[in-house]
Amino acid sequence: MQMLLQGGTVIDPNGPFHQQSVDIRVRDGRIAEIGPALLPADGDTVKDITGLSVSIGWLDLEAEVGEPGLEHREDIASLAAAARAGGYTHVGARPMPGAVVQDKSGVAYLLEKGRQHGIGLLPIGAVSHDLAGKDISEMLDMRAAGAVAFSDGAAGIQHGGMMHRALLYAKGFDGLVMTQPADATLAGHGQIHEGEMSTLLGMPGIPALAEELMVARDLQLLAYTDSKLHFSNISTAGAVAQIRAAKAAGLRVTASVAALNLLLTVDALHDFDSHLKVLPPLRSEADRQALLAGLQDGTIDCIASNHTPREVEAKELEFPYADFGAAMLETTFSAAATALRHNLTEAEVVALFTAGSRRVLGLPIPSIAAGQPAALTVYDYHEAWTPTMADIRSKSRNHPMLGHPLTGRVRMVVI
Repeated sequence: MQMLLQGGTVIDPNGPFHQQSVDIRVRDGRIAEIGPALLPADGDTVKDITGLSVSIGWLDLEAEVGEPGLEHREDIASLAAAARAGGYTHVGARPMPGAVVQDKSGVAYLLEKGRQHGIGLLPIGAVSHDLAGKDISEMLDMRAAGAVAFSDGAAGIQHGGMMHRALLYAKGFDGLVMTQPADATLAGHGQIHEGEMSTLLGMPGIPALAEELMVARDLQLLAYTDSKLHFSNISTAGAVAQIRAAKAAGLRVTASVAALNLLLTVDALHDFDSHLKVLPPLRSEADRQALLAGLQDGTIDCIASNHTPREVEAKELEFPYADFGAAMLETTFSAAATALRHNLTEAEVVALFTAGSRRVLGLPIPSIAAGQPAALTVYDYHEAWTPTMADIRSKSRNHPMLGHPLTGRVRMVVI
């Protein structure tokens, strides 16, 4: 592939061309040349990106992919297409019931299929066999095969003994355990955030305590084992406060937040829109403000899509019977940019999609410079738009941002 990107403004605080308008020549998978007013060479495909921004390729920490096992929800080809539409060049593949990667052959399968479909697919292995929370998986073998971290998916790690063993096991090879904190015994059959809105709608609530109690437990286990832990998709003010204190105490802990929880609150559920039925649930405005503050002070390390595709039959139901989950890869950046543009600068927002997620996984952070890999994202930070079904590449259509005005739009990726 040969390409010449002309006139884009580089957003790359770690590189030599930050906030400069330059041309970028891509050849054979790398940035061959960068500078002002480059002339097209034979074989170049010329793209005029004047007025747009260009950054290193974005990395989404965790998205569910149904392959192998639940391809009707999302296969790797559709995940790759959705990711590219959303500006991502790399995506972490989180296990889910029915599509669990728990051995080295599963890791190798994801890596190869990602290459075939033009995306950097990053396997996240299961912590426990079949996500059952009983028998620990072959974490060391999966790490050797290329797994970047280990998680039991949206259900989290409920058993304290399992979490203890997982942290100890991972410590032996400096691995990362990821968990979405929620005590299932407290969450029960809750449908939305517990509070005034759940009472008004007559819905059983999911208390903030369900998340905060699990964060407290896992931080104590982390301190005891001196391992590494990532909290996925935190949603409450109490969780932010605990993680902030743990970082100050020197614990090796990181955290991410789902873009939807930055943009909307539980009040958006007044009309029972099942596309907004997600885990963690949309919380209160006080929780949303705490999440924004956590991003500003570095308590929260990155923004994740929390992409959980579901078939129509699982979402087009009365609210109590609909599955949890939202397909978000195509609009995660736009939702986050809309929510954050008065709290963070453009460069700070983009860093949450580039350097922040790579630091969580311990991956190298490239820069936009000659000789670097050509994984780039081109976007318009100021474009106002409203997503329609024509913008969706995911197999699943449970997309809560359809018809929602957003600001900030991806234009293309170079991989």
